[in-house]
Amino acid sequence: MQKKSIKIFLLVIVFALNGCDLFTARDPEKPAENRSNFLPPKEPATVIENLKNSFIDKNSQNYIACFVDTIFVNKQFVFMPSSEAASTYAFLTQDWGLDDERRYFNSLIAKVPKDFPMTLTLSDESYSSLSGDTLVYSANYFINIPHSSSEPKNYSGNLQFNMIRDSRSDWSIYFWKDTRSSSLPSWSEMKGIFY
Repeated sequence: MQKKSIKIFLLVIVFALNGCDLFTARDPEKPAENRSNFLPPKEPATVIENLKNSFIDKNSQNYIACFVDTIFVNKQFVFMPSSEAASTYAFLTQDWGLDDERRYFNSLIAKVPKDFPMTLTLSDESYSSLSGDTLVYSANYFINIPHSSSEPKNYSGNLQFNMIRDSRSDWSIYFWKDTRSSSLPSWSEMKGIFY
């Protein structure tokens, strides 16, 4: 009787193990990471493309990577807001830095539904060289932020970026001047609203 019980027990174990996938490898889960179209900024135009893609991808890490890194170049980031924004949001004129850029951009991303793209459109772009390792980029911009709050969704103006090539031969923005150029609020005002 004991041998018969052991055989039945072993058969039950064999069927149970074959019936479930206890020892079968499962497909790994995909990591939860932000979408990224970031390219090494070896040319000034790539910095601008990365900036536009950071809006599309809603990726604050790539957004901040467009700006100067003091580890690789002896320049501090400086932001000069539009005059309208400076009078309304005084904190924009008080040592605004990359931590502030990150904070406003993360706040902005949090307001936009996941499947709705933010867009930055640039026009009338021009590059003018200051020296071999520095240049000025200027453009008109239009930004659409499809959020659900009562704040404006569209922003426009003119920007000037002073860019520099660092010790890695990467280009980045170290100075930003924003100017309001229409009845729409400027990018500076957007920063003030979403900070």
